[in-house]
Amino acid sequence: MHPVRPRRALAWVAGALAPVLVLAGLLAAPAASAAGGTAPGDLTGYAFDARCAPTQEQMDAWLTASPFWGVGIYLGGSTMSCRATATDPGQPHLDAAWVQRQTAQGWRLLPVWVGPQASCHPLYADRIDPTPDASYAAADARGRSEAAAAVARARALGVAAGSTLWYDLEGGFDLADVDCRRSALRFLSGWTLALHDLGYRSGVYSSVSAGIHALDNADNLSPGSYAMPDQVWYAWYNGRADAEVDPAWVRGESWAGDRVHQYAAQEAATYGGVTLGIDRNFLEVGGGSVAPRAARHCRGTRLDFGVYRTERRGDRGARVRALQCLLKKHARYSGRLDGRFDRDVVRSLRTFQRRHDLRVTGRATGQAWVALLSRGGTPLLKVGSAEESVRRLQRALAAATARRVRVTGVFTDATAAAVRDYQGGAGLAATGVVAAETWQALLRGRR
Repeated sequence: MHPVRPRRALAWVAGALAPVLVLAGLLAAPAASAAGGTAPGDLTGYAFDARCAPTQEQMDAWLTASPFWGVGIYLGGSTMSCRATATDPGQPHLDAAWVQRQTAQGWRLLPVWVGPQASCHPLYADRIDPTPDASYAAADARGRSEAAAAVARARALGVAAGSTLWYDLEGGFDLADVDCRRSALRFLSGWTLALHDLGYRSGVYSSVSAGIHALDNADNLSPGSYAMPDQVWYAWYNGRADAEVDPAWVRGESWAGDRVHQYAAQEAATYGGVTLGIDRNFLEVGGGSVAPRAARHCRGTRLDFGVYRTERRGDRGARVRALQCLLKKHARYSGRLDGRFDRDVVRSLRTFQRRHDLRVTGRATGQAWVALLSRGGTPLLKVGSAEESVRRLQRALAAATARRVRVTGVFTDATAAAVRDYQGGAGLAATGVVAAETWQALLRGRR
């Protein structure tokens, strides 16, 4: 993260790790899972982190224009780079009201604590004590005290219990230095155990080839010797927005479904006319974004089709039944759901078209399909959203564009690509984010 970003750390010889005593309480489970207002919750999507928490104005601009649902915020710690100086205000706006407003708007927070670094790291003054006495007891104690300080700050900001708090252990230290490595592992173990005792989940940020590699190797070669974090956030600047790991550093099954990948660093990004210097991250946490059970419509009437062709009086079939169902929901159609395009369907469809300023044809044109399929609530949607309104969006996009759009209830990168195609054709900014203007265009049946 900030301010140091080593891209590759020295690997360590696996056989150098020796078993150590199992800590009391290691088998205890975390107090809560990431759900119901905890951070970051369940998400498969994008996040960013900047040197300091953005201002409210910046957050508002990025909410509706950027692909990000997640944002890293720095809680504190001795080596945190965002500090107030004579020329830099830092982040005085980061208070409980700021946190509450972001979470109310749907942002997923990743709270980060940046304290002492590895004892052999050449760039930091505050370092973990590498003394090996009593299985690195000094390192363990410092990890626990840092966790207590992070929890105190998180509680003051209103970050809910059960949330993941992340420790930033920068890469760039020598994993072959036994005391350096083991003291860092013991520190992180103390951090994890203390967070669990205090009702929070544990996360660790580091280079995939340094801290995360050390943790996974320790868990593999001496399971139970150290408490492992619940989630990991790894720097691996390969430019790929995914949650995959390099098996040279981390086993494929380790933290599956609970990873954050920092895949690009220190770049200027502009959304909504606001430019920030950020790192880009991809999240798959809490098992990832999972759609709710699909709603049943009109006693199980099928609404999902790859193509929504024009239907007219005299036509029959599943699409006509879908049309009848939509008209029952949105145009007071009282006829039967028999799949027959009769005069009652024509009358109801004409009424719907007239009321919503569509071309009044009495036929189920592409315009009519888009307007009917998109009708409902208009929440902000972007990659990672998982809800019934995403299904409505995906059906409407299938009717509005030439793309084959899968109706899954999860807003994926493929959905975002279809949204951008639609927005470009409708003369809107092609953000891939569905905000008010895009919903309004869909509700008007624009194609």
